Amino acid sequence: MNISINDSLFTVNEQFKIGLIHYSKIIVEESPQMFKGRTQLYQENLFLELQEKPVTERTGIKEWRQLWKSYGANPNRYRHSAESLMRRIAKQQYLTPFHTAVDLNNFFSLQYEIPVGIYDMDGIQGNVEIQIGNASTGYEGINGRYNTLENIIYLKDTFGPFGSPYVDSKRTAVTEVTTNALQIFYLRPSISEQEAQKLLNSAGKMFTQVSGGEFEAHVLSTENKKIHF
Repeated sequence: MNISINDSLFTVNEQFKIGLIHYSKIIVEESPQMFKGRTQLYQENLFLELQEKPVTERTGIKEWRQLWKSYGANPNRYRHSAESLMRRIAKQQYLTPFHTAVDLNNFFSLQYEIPVGIYDMDGIQGNVEIQIGNASTGYEGINGRYNTLENIIYLKDTFGPFGSPYVDSKRTAVTEVTTNALQIFYLRPSISEQEAQKLLNSAGKMFTQVSGGEFEAHVLSTENKKIHF
């Protein structure tokens, strides 16, 4: 499988970057009680922080809102997933544990203040390209409705679109039978490739400590637009 970034994304922002982690032989199940406790405490502390510093003033959230707008999307109407999660925390609507993959994915998104998506590799067909959507781009999302992705960054395979920093599709959702997964980190453009690789390695280690298996991590950028898994 090749994963690449369409050149149009670099035309708007030459610092655009995507982080990729490929997990193999993982076990997706109910999160351990220790992890549930840690994430609950993390959310409670984050809630207190957000009383002093609004969601849109958080460094990562703010940068991604600006990036969102630069590609033509309205950040107030279509909020990226990290902002949506953080707004829930600001209202004390803490995230309910789901399973290890989703719980870790949400934790990384809150921790790094960026959208993060995770996809079942067995649901992906052919090569993957990261593009900008148009008026006809969309899919049935995990939010239970059809989502249009005009001017929104999205992932597509042979079958069509399946993921974005906005909301992901049902087709490639990770379940408790998933053993191979692709995790996408929609990185802040301002982060260096060295910092990005360090972030991905840290996340990969934590994920496999909880879910087992193995991982490999890569950064896509204007210097490295394609990777083969």
